[in-house]
Amino acid sequence: MAETGEEEMMSTEASGFSDMSDSELLEIVDLEDAKESSASLSKPGPSEFSGTDDKPISLQNCKRRLDIMSPMERFHLKYLYVTDLSTQNWCELQMVYGKELPGFLTPEKADVLDTGASIHLARELELHDLVTVPITTKEDTWAIKFLNILTMIPTLQSEGCIREFPVFGEVEGVFLVGVIDELQYTAKGELELTELKTRKRPLLPLDAQKKKDYFQVSLYKYIFDAMVQGNVTPASLIHHTKLCPDKPLGPSVLRHAEQGGFAVKSLGDLIELVFLSLTVSDLPVIDSLKIEYVHQETATVLGTEIVAFEEKEVRGKVQHYIAYWTGHREPQGVDIEEAWKCRGCNYTDICEWKKGGGVLSSTLEPRAKKAK
Repeated sequence: MAETGEEEMMSTEASGFSDMSDSELLEIVDLEDAKESSASLSKPGPSEFSGTDDKPISLQNCKRRLDIMSPMERFHLKYLYVTDLSTQNWCELQMVYGKELPGFLTPEKADVLDTGASIHLARELELHDLVTVPITTKEDTWAIKFLNILTMIPTLQSEGCIREFPVFGEVEGVFLVGVIDELQYTAKGELELTELKTRKRPLLPLDAQKKKDYFQVSLYKYIFDAMVQGNVTPASLIHHTKLCPDKPLGPSVLRHAEQGGFAVKSLGDLIELVFLSLTVSDLPVIDSLKIEYVHQETATVLGTEIVAFEEKEVRGKVQHYIAYWTGHREPQGVDIEEAWKCRGCNYTDICEWKKGGGVLSSTLEPRAKKAK
């Protein structure tokens, strides 16, 4: 089908939501359940953002109050998810409105995400069982990440297949966190990353969506490679996440660690083990990137994309996107050639970019900080 025809059938998928990494969705939910995720702005009440019909109409008052803070400061974020940056690749302003107006997810989009997460979970269960470990602190949350990494490293060393591998690292001064869907070795012995994307309709995505996905998997490789090459440090991790290495782990986490053969007492013990294991394991960098698109209803594979990694291009995009988060530029909407994206967006009625014909009003956007 030609792209023009698909553009006319705007749906949840065209908004970019249906291609959010299911693994990172589950990660975000876990952090919120533990009440230890980075705090966000309180959900605005009708007096701030709503009209007489309770629909958001403007962010003007909020932005005037917050124009001296960077987005990282305004949203109280210690780190970003890889999908935060890949969503910017689709429409940066849509991502901003999503942060400004939390809880604005429509039932349709919620259903799409739930279905995608279920398919993703089924694939994970093909390799191993899931164990529920009660957590009470952010240190416990990160401890589970580290325990997962420690159990996956030997599998990678023996050229096995793993799923849900946590990645993290500092990129352009900002700490990024993500979850790789799958890592396995090809017949040639090369380490391959596979990203699962579920589709509501049995159609491959438009080129604009593919570009977003290409950037996402490329950024995963960039961070993973830095981890196995020793370019991510414990000091950077602790500095950005504000974790307390000496804080004792919860009893459930300690029992889980002991069952896995790890004699630890604090998060610091696990951090030391993880970075030591990454250093001595001699894991290879990722050689190839693949995206697999699957129809949600039938689980049919619609197609695969092989992605060429272009480090210079990835770094350039990261620098551009991070500049928004650190307050050095204003957010941008879509180019006029991609205005069709707006038809599937929840924020069309309040979007100042669309109202201004591709220009944001200076009274509605935080002033960009001058680069030092």
